[in-house]
Amino acid sequence: MAFEYPNRIRVSQDLAQFVANPDIGTVEPNQLSSKSFTEGVVATKNLFPDSKPGKGVKLKGASKVSSKKGIKAPGSSALNQSSIPGDVVLNCGLSITDLPSALISEILNCLDPKDLGIVSCVSKIFQRVASEHHAWKHFYCKWWGLPTASLAVDDDDKSWKEIFVEREFRSKSFMGRYSMEVLYGHTEAVRTIFLLASAKLIFTSGYDSVVRMWDMENGLSIASSRPLGCTIRAVAADRKLLVAGGTDGFIHCWRSVEGLPHLFELRASQNQKTEVRLWGHEGPITSLALDLTRIYSGSWDTTVRVWDRHSMKCTLVLRHSDWVWALVPHETSVASTSGSDVYIWDTSSGALMTIVSNAHVGNTYALARSHTGDFLFTGGENGAIHMYEIVDDGYECKAWHVCTWVPHSAAVYSLAFEFPWLVSASSDGKLALINVRKLLRTSKRALGKRVSKVKHLSEDIAEPPQRMLHGFKSNLFSVDIGADRIVCGGEEGVIRIWNFTEALEIERRARKLRGIRLENRMRRRKLQTELSNKSGRSDQCSVAAKKNSVTCIWPNKRGMSGKLKA
Repeated sequence: MAFEYPNRIRVSQDLAQFVANPDIGTVEPNQLSSKSFTEGVVATKNLFPDSKPGKGVKLKGASKVSSKKGIKAPGSSALNQSSIPGDVVLNCGLSITDLPSALISEILNCLDPKDLGIVSCVSKIFQRVASEHHAWKHFYCKWWGLPTASLAVDDDDKSWKEIFVEREFRSKSFMGRYSMEVLYGHTEAVRTIFLLASAKLIFTSGYDSVVRMWDMENGLSIASSRPLGCTIRAVAADRKLLVAGGTDGFIHCWRSVEGLPHLFELRASQNQKTEVRLWGHEGPITSLALDLTRIYSGSWDTTVRVWDRHSMKCTLVLRHSDWVWALVPHETSVASTSGSDVYIWDTSSGALMTIVSNAHVGNTYALARSHTGDFLFTGGENGAIHMYEIVDDGYECKAWHVCTWVPHSAAVYSLAFEFPWLVSASSDGKLALINVRKLLRTSKRALGKRVSKVKHLSEDIAEPPQRMLHGFKSNLFSVDIGADRIVCGGEEGVIRIWNFTEALEIERRARKLRGIRLENRMRRRKLQTELSNKSGRSDQCSVAAKKNSVTCIWPNKRGMSGKLKA
């Protein structure tokens, strides 16, 4: 793709000085002012007789200038690239692909996925460069984290662009048709649900004090623990560790068993090698979370404790002014809700970074966070959901309010987020799905770190939820989203799974059927039109015959003339 200079452009003063330089030659000013810059470019092409389109410019010191526009240069003049002013642009077929690869990479880094996709459609060269660019991996990890093993990232047949486009396309499935499964097993209300999409497992627990593990694909119960002796309000897991928090103040941990298809052995009696119980909280544990090195626990004893996963020791205690309801960690920070307030802590120093006072009317029960940690979502007792942008410039951390939704008529007990969908569960028995894509904008800031921007909206401008799922009893306590599924549990004691994996295929079939029906409808209309045209022509002929009728006079027997219309 060559950069061509416009035909209508003024000759800069630097170019005039360059051309008028005595060491190179002389030029008459009136010639420059009266001719277009394109003609000047034609003249300057003689400077580089060996240059070819798309191959860049080769500057030769011994080249002689022979121009018809009055430019004269002696053979002893040395012309090199440094002698050309910076604003002189020569139309010599330069292409962006002639730029250094590091510079091209920086240019592509400034684009968002949509723009990068548009660039890849410009030409075959851009398609190759943009498709192989590492930004696609960055986009994927930024929105969804590292992909699961089922996506076969190591497969050479799939590029990061293909993986990203496939996942982005799948994210639209939540607006399609779904199938719903109901899992039975708990004898009392389900208080907590955790979906481990990478292992296709679902963990649930509640008032019956039993932790159950389910297969996500077929909805079958895999295993259940022995009764832990109290209500379990929080469960969290990864592929190495499963933790459950009880109202007695303990954290029960199961380590994964190597070679076990479903990771954890819940049925076995207490084993010091695979099971351990942590004590430290003085009240019921309401929230749990994991990262690679730590366990986070929140309790009604008004503290958040940070535990080291290797030593299983508490390394940090963060004290609040009220009961802790929810928490979400991200890198070196953790967000928590206490009473009606929202706190953000620095886990490396234990310092309070910022606080959002009175985020909701009543308690702030639910909390969710984007994968990058830039955005925070809160759900409260008043049925509202708030969105905040976390801005940390290194000196000060602030939480800017972005917008508010009020999709529920009762308290929001749980939130879950997977880009771009935020799902909420409320005691009014409804689930709300909110697409926040339009609120997110990416940009480059001065430090070169890719961060997010949002349009700060008022409550009146915020879009309503894109979808509401309802039709069950009240008091939905927990919800999670992932792997094209939404999992929810509540007071009924059952687990409901909304499966959207076939939504896109169902939509394709529905569109195909709509297309067939539309084609048949158009065919029938065409036949009706032809039939009406034929009947119309016959009617016109009979009318024309009536208008063109001839009156004949025939003699009768008595010599009287009679009239007859033919």
